[in-house]
Amino acid sequence: MTTEYRIPDTSYSPESSLAPSGETFDAHHPPDPKLIDSCVHCGFCLSTCPSYRVIGKEMDSPRGRIYLMDAINEGQAPLNEATVQHFDSCLGCLACVTTCPSGVQYDKLIAATRPQIERNYSRSLGDRLFRQLIFTLFPHPDRLRMLLAPLMVYQKLGMPQLVRATGLLKKFSPRLAAMETLLPEVTVKSFQDNLPTIVPAQGEKRYRVGMILGCVQRLFFSDVNEATARVLSANGCEVVIPKSQGCCAALPHHQGQETDAQALARQMIDSFEDTGVDAIIINAAGCGHTLKEYGHLLQDDPNYREKAEAFSAKVKDVQEFLCAIGLTAKLSPLQDQPLAIVYQDACHLLHGQKISLQPRQLLRQIPGVTLREPVDAVLCCGSAGVYNMLQPEVAEELGQQKVRNLLNTGASLIASSNPGCSLQVLKHLELQGKKMPLFHPIKLLDLSIRGISLKDAELSS
Repeated sequence: MTTEYRIPDTSYSPESSLAPSGETFDAHHPPDPKLIDSCVHCGFCLSTCPSYRVIGKEMDSPRGRIYLMDAINEGQAPLNEATVQHFDSCLGCLACVTTCPSGVQYDKLIAATRPQIERNYSRSLGDRLFRQLIFTLFPHPDRLRMLLAPLMVYQKLGMPQLVRATGLLKKFSPRLAAMETLLPEVTVKSFQDNLPTIVPAQGEKRYRVGMILGCVQRLFFSDVNEATARVLSANGCEVVIPKSQGCCAALPHHQGQETDAQALARQMIDSFEDTGVDAIIINAAGCGHTLKEYGHLLQDDPNYREKAEAFSAKVKDVQEFLCAIGLTAKLSPLQDQPLAIVYQDACHLLHGQKISLQPRQLLRQIPGVTLREPVDAVLCCGSAGVYNMLQPEVAEELGQQKVRNLLNTGASLIASSNPGCSLQVLKHLELQGKKMPLFHPIKLLDLSIRGISLKDAELSS
């Protein structure tokens, strides 16, 4: 596959491809016409939209999709395969929201459109089955846990190399092949649950905080969760980890699975209801964005609407929280010589939660660390939750470009605050035959607080 972006089609005459027929949006929270009308079609969003830059078609840009939403609302266009494909091509990275000079709330528009698609459009059998596979597994840690043993055997026997070398799976199903290439390494730690319900604060207790474990995070990145608890504890926080918590609802919410997302959100709220915490901490960007949207997700639930708003008001990304309260633990260098780090912005942290400076500020506090900024830093890596499995071709090009930009900084380590982004970047490092260590920023802080060098950390991993 070429790694160059397509030549964009900048012509703007979408009427030619629309014909009124087929299904339409229902009356339950369709895209708001007032929000649609706030778009003046200036085109500022085009250069920052990853799907437009790869596909190069007007309808695969934010303003093109907004035009489609309006046309479907007005009965001038159908909700069918021809229009749904343009909504499906959206990564939901929200770069357009940051860029838009008119303040168009595209995030609310696409969030309203996706449930409409799931309710009113019938996908193909193959598409339905693949999506069912994803949503039956990934938002359910207990189900994922049952797959750990066979996945470990699969990896230990060297099957991934064989499957990828033959290319048969990719010919049979590009989506399944993309899922297979993103499999994180299953280790003994994946089977362990080392975190207690309460982690006491070290020294004087400054705060009592709750901690969310995530789904993929708790199984495949348990070391990040353990590091998060240790760093919070070292900085005077008592950490509460309810065992009844499940998925944050990010994956089904981002794909319009509204009923499932709402059920998971209620479970999460109930898990923390009587904990008496000052803040609820999350260390995964995509999860954090959804957790902060619970008030909107449960706006029609009279029993949970106020609870959801109160819950979301307490949610803080761990880096956001640590910057706000200030570090009290002593930090040590990670190696004898200066360490150049490139920080990879996760879209739902940067655009969704407006968190960009805090991770950089924390990393710069580690003695000997300097930060380097990549070209096109705000461009999505192509992960976008499960996008790299549902739209593998677009995700491939974005992943290749992202990794090239990170490597071109000359940094010796990548810091990434989201598990999906980390898997995408690691995959494309391997595909490009490059080796470069990748750490969550909170892991680097943890090593610095404990006085463990990067070399020793890599040897023990």
